[in-house]
Amino acid sequence: MKKLTIVVILFFATSYLNAQVPKLDWVPKVGAKQFPAGKKIFKVNANSDTSMVVTKTIQGAIDECARQGGGIVTFLPGTYVSGSIFLKTGVHLKIDKGVLILGSQNFDDYPEIDTRIAGIEMKWPAALINVIGVRNAAVTGEGIVNARGKFCWDKYWAMRKEYDAKGLRWIVDYDAKRVRTFLVQNSSDITLKGLTFKNAGFWTVQLLYSKNLTVDGVTINNNEDGHGPSTDGIDIDSSSWVLVQNCDIDCNDDNFCLKAGRDWDGLRVNKPTEYVVIRKCLARRGAGLVTLGSETSGGIRHVLATDLTARNTDNGLRIKSATTRGGVIEDIYFRNSRMDSVKNVFQYNLNWYPAYSYSELPKGYTYETIPAHWKSMLQKVTPVEKGIPHAKNFYIDNIIATNSGKAFEANGLEQSVLSNFVYNNCTISSVLLGTMEFTKDWKFNNVKYSTVRKKAALKEEGIENAERLK
Repeated sequence: MKKLTIVVILFFATSYLNAQVPKLDWVPKVGAKQFPAGKKIFKVNANSDTSMVVTKTIQGAIDECARQGGGIVTFLPGTYVSGSIFLKTGVHLKIDKGVLILGSQNFDDYPEIDTRIAGIEMKWPAALINVIGVRNAAVTGEGIVNARGKFCWDKYWAMRKEYDAKGLRWIVDYDAKRVRTFLVQNSSDITLKGLTFKNAGFWTVQLLYSKNLTVDGVTINNNEDGHGPSTDGIDIDSSSWVLVQNCDIDCNDDNFCLKAGRDWDGLRVNKPTEYVVIRKCLARRGAGLVTLGSETSGGIRHVLATDLTARNTDNGLRIKSATTRGGVIEDIYFRNSRMDSVKNVFQYNLNWYPAYSYSELPKGYTYETIPAHWKSMLQKVTPVEKGIPHAKNFYIDNIIATNSGKAFEANGLEQSVLSNFVYNNCTISSVLLGTMEFTKDWKFNNVKYSTVRKKAALKEEGIENAERLK
């Protein structure tokens, strides 16, 4: 069947005149400031044998390296099965080409620790590789870490079916307790470089409560064993002075995501994510090339995302928050990036996913007997105004988007408009222009928009009102 294509070219009026874009003099200061200097080699004395879990042997080499003042922990080529391991100060864990680390599929191999998950502090299984309370450490190499996370995915979907039926969609993600692959927490001067991560059970790389971090040249392939839920790529969570570059992410949730706590608990902690550079990276499948939220309580600010590429990603630049989150998202720079076949080029929603975002205890449960993290989720934000999120001062420059579903899906709030979004030198081609609600002081300079209405494409992408555009 022949496809009908109608192209409409629109030039947004210039209202950008004399707009002042703040200087980015903080950009050269991001990233790890140190790298472990020790050269002594400590070999992991384990056989390549997938029938054995060698967590203790790997941890023993790391501990001995730290005791001797630091150095490099290495593996002979081969395959090794491990549960949670914990890096130490001064240790450089090197996973070279020819080395494959397989995550244990036994939850008992991941001890519970105090951490934060999706914006709430709680007990949760340690990650496969943990960097907690550490200064000046690194994990590098051309090897592969395959978390084999399907055992976590299966657990989640079974629980999800049960919880949805009970009106507990809002808490199932926290009760499922799936395993992250790589966690940096309360640490500084940490480098992660060159590895390939596969099939995360939950988030792949989480950078939490830390500063001066570098993630460079990491590849994430989370869809090899199926469609794993919540397999984020890189989550920068209440951390600062972070550099992410040269990464390639294929996942089933947000590709590069910035977070800062959720609701009452996030407002209590009140730690921002700030001074972050994401550059020269590629997002393949996933929910967002660059996502801000949905955990926004501590604030997200001073972010530069530049020279990025998205291919078949759900969204380009994305904001997610809710009316119980609070926090301010501001001073965001999105530049020099290309997107092809994304569903939404710009998606901003301050009242995102209500079934997940808002907590309510169903009848039949007693508040006094529920778990502590349920109580954190149910704790009301007072005054109510403290829970209203805000997004302002976005500077978007030199963006090219082709074959998109929608150009804009921008939904602020009546009490919190999306304010001062400045677009400069952008070219967008999409099926629909989309919607803009509760916006103020948006400025466009040399922004070119074209609609390409394709009946077949509309149906494939599930765009609303497809029948209207036949």
